[in-house]
Amino acid sequence: MKYNEWKKINIFNPNDDYILLRQNINVFVKNNIEPEAQMRDRNEMFDVKLFKKFGKLGLLGLIIPEEYGGSGMDPLSLVIAHEEIAYSDPGMCLSFLAHTVLCANNIAINGSYEQKKYFLPSLCSGNIIGSMALTESCCGTDVFAMQTSAKKVKHGYLINGRKMWITNGVIDNNGTPSGCVFLYAKMHNTSKISTFLVDSHAVGYSAGQVIKNKTGMRSSMTAELIFNDCFVDDNRLVGNDGEAKKHMMNNLEIERLALASISLGIAKRSLDVMKHYAWHRKSFGKSLYNFGQIQQYLADSYAEFNACRTYVYNVAKNMILSGNNNRLDSDGVKLICSKIGKNIADRAIQVLGANGYVSDYVVERLWRDSKLLEIGGGTIEAHQKNIVNDLMKNL
Repeated sequence: MKYNEWKKINIFNPNDDYILLRQNINVFVKNNIEPEAQMRDRNEMFDVKLFKKFGKLGLLGLIIPEEYGGSGMDPLSLVIAHEEIAYSDPGMCLSFLAHTVLCANNIAINGSYEQKKYFLPSLCSGNIIGSMALTESCCGTDVFAMQTSAKKVKHGYLINGRKMWITNGVIDNNGTPSGCVFLYAKMHNTSKISTFLVDSHAVGYSAGQVIKNKTGMRSSMTAELIFNDCFVDDNRLVGNDGEAKKHMMNNLEIERLALASISLGIAKRSLDVMKHYAWHRKSFGKSLYNFGQIQQYLADSYAEFNACRTYVYNVAKNMILSGNNNRLDSDGVKLICSKIGKNIADRAIQVLGANGYVSDYVVERLWRDSKLLEIGGGTIEAHQKNIVNDLMKNL
């Protein structure tokens, strides 16, 4: 391949469509997300009006087919969006992920034609805000030990139980619950788990406690969801009884890729803050970047960020080319990026010293936000287990 042909290859922006997408999101972030990011964190506030602007830009249906109101794009576009949004506000980005990937994309992949036509246009526009309800306070990562149950009754199902740590579980300080929930529940008196779509009109569906004083991701609202003899019609069952594991696997890899991309945004912003501070801050008559300890923080962060970024974009490219998900590498990118994102944010605080320990320079918020990514969407321990199991299968 000739030099000029090689010059055109850029895995981060492969063609003009991706370049334009990144530019549009970058402008949107600067003008709409960044100005009040600190305020949203300080007040633990989810901005519904701002979130609906995502819909006008086509982001809420980024990977949803156009026939359902989406933008019809791909995993690489999703990586770009999460990296750019998380650069400013990882908490808002987490709400974006819960809505776009955990709810809307789950429906697009696993739902019936009727379910897609009913829910997806409203999710893509932002008229309703979506969530996924899997985790329970009793069982965390051990999802198959869930206690929420669904009992078959005439013309539908009665659902009873509580889901915990649900991103977008509520959307305001009045406790308004999510408008569409992709819900996992165990079939009554069996070990089979099924998936249901619950909307805000369902009788017996409500929000419980709203989780306050989180370490990070404070511009994303987290809540308990309660299902008390919640009735859903037969047409709200996704697929067939007992197919929930298939639904989880169909969406899990792209979820973890998106979560890894949030870590990229955190790392990139932390590195930028670190660079600028090390250039402008003087100590003993020299800029900080002249000192060996600071050089190590900067150099290691730069190398690690670019290694992680290349891994993430390569996994996204392979998802597009193969059409198949890849648990080994989706676990791999989530495992390494969550660690690196946190480490780079930590180094940024160290470089900034006391200034890094307060909110003025952003990095303390990024550091707090970064920790969730070692826990949510699969703990780092779960990723390690999955990776080893998959590696052993290939022997």
